[in-house]
Amino acid sequence: MLAQTINDEVTTVTAQSEDNGVSGTLGDSAFGFLLSPCATISINTISSPHQLIIDFGATNCKCLDGKYRRGEILVSFTGLYKDSGSSHTIGFDNYYVNNYKVEGTQTVTNNGHNNDGHLTFSVDINSTITDTSGNKLTYISARTREWIAGANTTGLFGWLDDVYSITGTANGTSFNGTAYTAKITSPLIVALNCKWIESGKIDFKPNDSLTRTIDFGNGDCDNKATVDVAGLSFNILLP
Repeated sequence: MLAQTINDEVTTVTAQSEDNGVSGTLGDSAFGFLLSPCATISINTISSPHQLIIDFGATNCKCLDGKYRRGEILVSFTGLYKDSGSSHTIGFDNYYVNNYKVEGTQTVTNNGHNNDGHLTFSVDINSTITDTSGNKLTYISARTREWIAGANTTGLFGWLDDVYSITGTANGTSFNGTAYTAKITSPLIVALNCKWIESGKIDFKPNDSLTRTIDFGNGDCDNKATVDVAGLSFNILLP
């Protein structure tokens, strides 16, 4: 969950920053409400491919979602996030979230509109996250991100009604070295005006252990979820 959340945030941060369209401080725009007034954007659309840098500074900065970030997100892109066929390749330079170091690459490809008229994106991730003790978590994921609401809303606060449906699979190793696989069995619904996943299910299976089914609920914006293991159900609170 940690790796998926961090990488989903990176995808969203990149799209929101690019939509801002100008270099400057995130706090100068509506995107400051999602991120932080201490982060700055640099965009170069003259070179090809285009370049985007989101710089949170060299020391921890408390963002408006309550998380601390530092370092840079680096993006090379061929067209705008909403442009069919565009591709974004995302990397990092000393980037940390709540003191977890994030490394690796993420590629986001706009596949155009599906039969429902929604933009869809392929998101391929190869990520390593290091905790403060030096333990590493690896996360390799192939997902589809469908923009199911808010794509046509413009204006300063246009992102507030954006909603995505996410499907796909992942695998890797946990901080203690245990291999795992994960599969989204019911699409995850992510609304950008909510801090938590609103609904959907993931089957998570550590190596040689029973599958855990994580259920994020019925669409309410809250931090409640359940975990089912071998017919037993446990309530959990999401961070």
